[in-house]
Amino acid sequence: MDYRQSIARLLTLVDHERNKVMGPRQKAIYDLTRMEALLERLGSPQHQVPATHIAGTKGKGSTAALCDAALSAAGLSTGFYSSPHLHTFRERIRRNSEPISQEGFAALVKGLWPLHEELKSDAGVGPLTLFEFLTGMAFQCFAQDRTDVQVIEVGLGGRMDATNVLDAGVCVITSVSLDHTAVLGNTIGEIATDKAGIIKPGATVVIAPQSPEALSAILAACQEKEAAPILVGRDVTWEEGRFGTDGQRFIVRGLRGEYELYMPLLGAHQLENAASAVAALEALAGQGIEVPPKAMEIGFERVSWPCRMEVLSRSPLLVADGAHNVYSVQSLLKSLPKYLEYDRLVLVAGFSRDKDVEDMAQALGEMADTVIATASRHPRSLTPTEVAGLFSDSKAAVTETPTPADALRIAMDTAGKSDLVLATGSLFLTAEIRESALGIEPEFYPELPPPGSRV
Repeated sequence: MDYRQSIARLLTLVDHERNKVMGPRQKAIYDLTRMEALLERLGSPQHQVPATHIAGTKGKGSTAALCDAALSAAGLSTGFYSSPHLHTFRERIRRNSEPISQEGFAALVKGLWPLHEELKSDAGVGPLTLFEFLTGMAFQCFAQDRTDVQVIEVGLGGRMDATNVLDAGVCVITSVSLDHTAVLGNTIGEIATDKAGIIKPGATVVIAPQSPEALSAILAACQEKEAAPILVGRDVTWEEGRFGTDGQRFIVRGLRGEYELYMPLLGAHQLENAASAVAALEALAGQGIEVPPKAMEIGFERVSWPCRMEVLSRSPLLVADGAHNVYSVQSLLKSLPKYLEYDRLVLVAGFSRDKDVEDMAQALGEMADTVIATASRHPRSLTPTEVAGLFSDSKAAVTETPTPADALRIAMDTAGKSDLVLATGSLFLTAEIRESALGIEPEFYPELPPPGSRV
């Protein structure tokens, strides 16, 4: 089985990330029975490597990437599992901060597939979903490679997420806001309670700044599990320093020391994520994993986490940010004028239909001078016409175009040298913008249309 064959086989599995949303999702589709059955047959690989488990609505990926980069810089053998991917499935399973090879990926699919077939034929278990299969691949990879530590990002929620088979000594809950309400709940408190489901008895729990409702729910879970909370913003603090389009300097005052750091990630929210990462790295000492200050400095400076206020061009400025809920969009719009100098804002917008698109579009429309509405290849994308309609009440001039590549060309031609072209609204959109801007060869899947076409 080669890499392309392994991807084709994976895509026969139920995929809740790519499915078109026909109505409210049901909580019943999220169940740990299948994961537990798979991992039991594999010899419980998830328990063979010390773990940091990271949940949250916003910032969990950036926080996880910062932790992974620092752990690698400390000379440790690392595993990092995240989702979704931007350009290739291999990004989801990383060894020593690099995506695993095509050969390694295909070998994992081949090795686990017979177990999937076995579970599928068991009426009491049933077939694995794509995300469950990938999660099993990650745990198996990290265990068989005998990695020193693994950083695991939750896919959705926490309590019933496929990753929540871990017994992580360090958990992180990043900023909680409204998202995936059909599955996680209609209030901040309900969503925070679900995300706090990753907290295990006796764990150390790093809690990013939260609304009172979210914090109350998370602290209640800590008390129930006799877990030790560390509050970022109170116990661990940060101070911003100089910044430019390449990155920002800052100081984090942790429980074990003070760190002068630099990272190539822009935005005030990234300082919060960095402080959360420092707190988690310090807490790993309780698991016997030491991360020296120098490793944090080197790791944070080297971290790569694309499509998060990423500057792709400087004349005119081109920024890609995968903000895909209202809170993320508001945080982005707050940071743009602080970190970047520009005259007009030319917006390339695309959304997924399971998001709060009306409120996102309203916030973006109030700032944009020009809107270019488009759609990614992702099956859940709104059409360009639907996206354009969301900006009908905006003061901005609105144009429709079929693909992100076309939208980027129009935007760059429209923008003056002192203007900002911002691509946002969906990680899938920004991934395609990044591919066009940087000449990255995308990974196309059988059920998706070829480049330049539209279903």
